[in-house]
Amino acid sequence: METFNHNLSSLFSQLGLNSSNEFIESFLNDHHLEQHEQLSEANFWQPSQKRFIKESQDQDADWCEVIDQLDALLRK
Repeated sequence: METFNHNLSSLFSQLGLNSSNEFIESFLNDHHLEQHEQLSEANFWQPSQKRFIKESQDQDADWCEVIDQLDALLRK
């Protein structure tokens, strides 16, 4: 069985975003989720990014842990 060690940098790269620590920090400062807002429905994502997040969560894919981490960071 293949195991993956995804982190925020690899998730941002997968989403087609800059994966530098500086960009990620800026993104987290500039974007926030409302209490009941789903990460995959946030208005700052492109349709393909929303689809990737939603499908990963629905399929309990290996990206889920880091997606959950991003969700938590956007709620602070």
